Amino acid sequence: MKAIVQDEYGPSHTLSLGEVPTPRPGPGQVLIRVHAAGVDYGVWHIMTGLPLVGRLGFGLRRPRNRVPGMDLAGVVESVGAKVTDLRPGDEVYGAGTGTYAEYALARPGKLARKPANLSFAEAAAVPVSGVTALQVVGQVTAGERVLVIGAGGGVGSFATQLAAAGGADVTGVCSTAKVDLVRSLGARTVIDYTREPLTGTYDVIHDIAGNRPLRQLRGLLTERGRLVLIGAEGGGRWFGGLNRMLAARLTGPFTRQRLDAPISLTRTADLDTLRDLIEAGTLRPSVGRTYPLAEAPKAVADLEAGNAPGKLVVTVG
Repeated sequence: MKAIVQDEYGPSHTLSLGEVPTPRPGPGQVLIRVHAAGVDYGVWHIMTGLPLVGRLGFGLRRPRNRVPGMDLAGVVESVGAKVTDLRPGDEVYGAGTGTYAEYALARPGKLARKPANLSFAEAAAVPVSGVTALQVVGQVTAGERVLVIGAGGGVGSFATQLAAAGGADVTGVCSTAKVDLVRSLGARTVIDYTREPLTGTYDVIHDIAGNRPLRQLRGLLTERGRLVLIGAEGGGRWFGGLNRMLAARLTGPFTRQRLDAPISLTRTADLDTLRDLIEAGTLRPSVGRTYPLAEAPKAVADLEAGNAPGKLVVTVG
């Protein structure tokens, strides 16, 4: 089968289109014929091997999985002997392994029925980013002042919509190219960080893949406000943004402010919730660009550059 492969850590040109054997599902696995796959910073971290501490999980000398990709939307091709709730022909979306390929493996607990009103490309934009936003925005209540830093990206576009749907007064922070998108997602105020500083006081701050100092962010919070750090960008080569997340966890017990650095896992229950919200018209994925499989390296490069609004998606076939 055709797939994007990588045999060494490095920039996007280390990714290339190649031929690999079609995987076979184990007893508790599902083989998906991939129609589309999302592009997220998890792919970038594994591609570059950064921060270096991440190689303990990714692979010390080279990526443990030659084929990158996590988000997917497609059709069940076959199932393992212990899989009872999915069958060939089912249209699904969720998280798998090596999804930048014609076929990919996934666990049933990370899949759900695809939203009926979405194309495969739109559905592939949802799983990792949508679940992350759902799990961290769930505590927002009506009337709270919420600041979403990175509101025009994958997770940020979902976080902005969920907070606005919950009745929060949302301020979105993004670059100039994403201002219109963020406003359309429900942000009452939009701050273009390339032209103006962050100001105001907020009950909740969602800092998505940011690198602003912890002290600066806490200065924007109310006395009992909540800061949620999502992603670990910036920082040095060894630990990257993990240093800031660790500092938040260590500081949290000694302040009235709540400082969180949650870890999100894609689960069927959350995918079901997102599907219900999407089919009800409450939530919609923001697909900035789509790329054919052969151009997946460019998609990851564009993600790193940060110029494309919304979520980037690789289409297969």
